[in-house]
Amino acid sequence: MIELEIKDEHIALITLNRLEAANALSTSFLDLLNEKINLINKNPNIYCAILTGAGERAFCAGADLKERKSMTNSQVIDAVHYIGETMAKIEKLRMPVIAAINGVAYGGGLELALACDLRIASSHVKLGLTETSLAIIPGAGGTQRLPRLIGKGQAKRLIYTAKPITADEALSIGLVEQVVEKYELLTTAMLLAKTISNNGPIAIQQAKLAMDKGMETDLNTGLTIEYLAYRETIPTIDRLEGLKAFAEKRKPNYKGK
Repeated sequence: MIELEIKDEHIALITLNRLEAANALSTSFLDLLNEKINLINKNPNIYCAILTGAGERAFCAGADLKERKSMTNSQVIDAVHYIGETMAKIEKLRMPVIAAINGVAYGGGLELALACDLRIASSHVKLGLTETSLAIIPGAGGTQRLPRLIGKGQAKRLIYTAKPITADEALSIGLVEQVVEKYELLTTAMLLAKTISNNGPIAIQQAKLAMDKGMETDLNTGLTIEYLAYRETIPTIDRLEGLKAFAEKRKPNYKGK
């Protein structure tokens, strides 16, 4: 139900493939997703990852509401916590993660995209945190990641109204970084992943760490985090390879060391 392919040696393509349920996040589906996340995080040759859905209908429709009908209150709380833990695990992956949003991303589906570093959407998709229409709130990171990404006012508008927006509007408010036609989606995501993977893997990891951690604190502390992250790149073999390749006017051959 979840496919993992390694592309061009250094790119992990994770495809959600539960078409009959619009890739809804059941407990067993989350178990499989966590297995794939653990596999790519342990693979030092993976420099970038892409997360997408099969088909054109849904990236992820959110929580599995059919499964939730039979749950007790405490089981629902545990289920939402598990979704949140999974989002956090994706967010903390050492490599950049690109969400290639192929279809609707509602509720937990949009929270899944928010946990990724970058988002590319097909032009036909709709996105939204629809939880308040079900008398609940986004509980897997949506109330925290969305305002940090698009600002508090726009985030409140989307969450309070529970109304999905188009891909073009998502682009205009900074919810996604790029909108493309559906036939271009994976090609565009792969091109971006290849561009990222051509750069120094350790440098990309440290840049991600510096930005993610720095945004959680004040500027002076953020600058200290940046300094410490920069220091990590100096003793690497890749840094010397980068200087050598520049002098020799050739493409560097980075090894992540």
